[in-house]
This record gives sequence, C-alpha cells and structure tokens, in this order.
Amino acid sequence: VQLQASGGGLVQAGGSLRLSCAASGSTFSSRNMGWFRQAPGKEREFVAAISRSGVATYYADSVKGRFTISRDNAEKTGYLQMGSLKPEDTAVYYCAASAPLYYKVGFSPSDFNSWGQGTLVTVSS
Repeated sequence: VQLQASGGGLVQAGGSLRLSCAASGSTFSSRNMGWFRQAPGKEREFVAAISRSGVATYYADSVKGRFTISRDNAEKTGYLQMGSLKPEDTAVYYCAASAPLYYKVGFSPSDFNSWGQGTLVTVSS
C-alpha cells in the first residue's frame, strides 16, 4: 500500500491541526495504522495507533488527551486530530501501515512496513 500524508503546517501553541493519510490499493482495511513523529536530532517516536476496524486506539503518554487517531476504511484514509498543540510537538509526522492482518497493533516502527512521506508540523510559542 502507498501512503500520502498531508495537513501539516505552522500553528500557534494551543492551536489545532488535522493530519490525513490517504492510502492506495485495496488492502487498507486489513492493516493497522499508526502515526509517528521525528523532531530534528531525535529518533522517530510513536504517537498513536489504531486497529484495522478502528475500535482500538493507542496513544503515547505525551499526546494522550490532546490527539485523536481515527480512520475511514471506505475512504481509505486515516486521520490524526491534534489539539492543544505545544512547541514540543514540532516534528515531521509520518503515517504508517502494518502488513495485512498483522497480529498486533504495535508501537514500534518495526510493526509497520509501509510509510508515508511525512508532513511537517511546526508549533510556534
């Protein structure tokens, strides 16, 4: 599956953004989805993940209560709604998809085998 992330931009602290991840192909609904981010000079870190059906969601402690992950399997699109943004949320955000029918919703980059190109989110103070 090919993934295309979009929706990044410049926002003031306290503001909101919604990222989208559009997938190609017919297997989107069989794949778990995740969002990761990478700030300059830092390793890629887990942000959120969602199961194939969308019933189960998981969040990093740093974004819990502020971000919401969702998906629309009919539209083959995943979303990351980000609120109460902080300067430390500044990073390139990547969407990712697991292999079809992967056995778990993982939190590691190794649990995902398809990646979007990244979209930059900059939060100013």
